[in-house]
Order: sequence, then C-alpha cells, then structure tokens
Amino acid sequence: MTLPRAVRAVVFDMDGLLVDTESMFRDVMMEVSRRRGVHLPMEVFLRMVGLQSDASRVIAVEHFGPDFDYDDWIAEAWSLAHARTEVGVAVKAGVAELLDYLDEAGIPRAVATSSGHPTVKRTLGPVGLLDRFQTIVAAGDYARGKPNPDPFLTAAARLGADPTGCLALEDSHNGVRAGYAAGMMTVMVPDLLEATAEMRSLCVAIGETLHDVREMILASRRLP
Repeated sequence: MTLPRAVRAVVFDMDGLLVDTESMFRDVMMEVSRRRGVHLPMEVFLRMVGLQSDASRVIAVEHFGPDFDYDDWIAEAWSLAHARTEVGVAVKAGVAELLDYLDEAGIPRAVATSSGHPTVKRTLGPVGLLDRFQTIVAAGDYARGKPNPDPFLTAAARLGADPTGCLALEDSHNGVRAGYAAGMMTVMVPDLLEATAEMRSLCVAIGETLHDVREMILASRRLP
C-alpha cells in the first residue's frame, strides 16, 4: 500500500480510529433504547457513525417516529457513555507507534472529530493522547460537520498545511467522504463499518490498523 504524495501533515478522526469508543457508543445507545422499550437496529446506528448530533437526530426521529424524545434519549446515552469513558478507553492498535514516528519525522498532526471539546478531553486525556496533537478541531469549530469537508479544512488551516499534502485518517464512511471532499489523501482504517466499493473509490488506501498507515507514511517520505 502506497500513497500518491509525500505526507506533510496528518489529520486523525477520534472515535473508532484513535480509541475504541464506537463499539461502546453502540452498546450504550442500544441499552438506553431497551430501557425505553424501543429497538435500535444495528443498521440505524451505523448510519449515525461519524455524524454530529443534529444529523443523528434526523436519523433517530426518522426511525423512532416524530414523537420520539431524542434529546432525553441522547442525554441518557451520553451520561452512560461518559461514566464508561472515565474508567478509561482502549487505544487502537498502532496509535502510539504512529504518533512516535510523526514526532521523529516532524510531521504535524490534528484531530478532526464530530465530538465536542469536553468529550475529546474526557476521552483522550486519561489515555495520554490529548497533548500528542498540535490542534484539536471539534464540534463548534466549523460550520458544517462530516460528511462535509469543513472539519478537515479547518484542521489543515490551523496546521498551516495545504490539504493536498495532508493525510486524512478515518474509520467511518461519512469521515472518508469528508476527507475526500477536502482534497486530502484519505485512508480508511475500518472499525464497525466495512470498506465498501464507494470507500475504496474515495480512499488512496485501506489499512487494517494504524501500523499499516505508519508504513505508508514511511514509504511516502521517499517521494518528492
């Protein structure tokens, strides 16, 4: 697996890419739904992956019906998720090694996530990842969320990098669409969502873990 250009900066998604939280969110949302006597199918949850709350609201109300109390449902889900996050989340394979290499190579990096800043701090702080990035781009820092390119373009601007020289790393379909729309070299490292034909058409490569991404960047450093 090779990249078409040398990597000048890297923009990471957070949930499902850096930390193993997407499966936790899935379990929490399904548990809260069961408590309320409603069923959240896996396919409906997967449509929400990578989206901000407003976009998830549309999907949830479409499924549960116009009288569904989304605000109360999502508040209970977040409360339960926050309690579990405080215990600590699992860091995905290859994260430490990739970040160490980027330090050695002097390649700047950012996080571009649909989560808010408090959630980012709560998630990345306890596992020692919060200070490994030059900037964090979270909900509220851009006008339009993924699958729009705004989060990635904001990250590139903060890093002072041309988007075409940036590597966007994502696990979700909406994230891949956002990275591609931003003009970045986009690599998908699947978590809960598979790399579909559409994803393969938008990505320069598909990796199994971030170990693969590190090897891709190493190879790209030999490019002009």
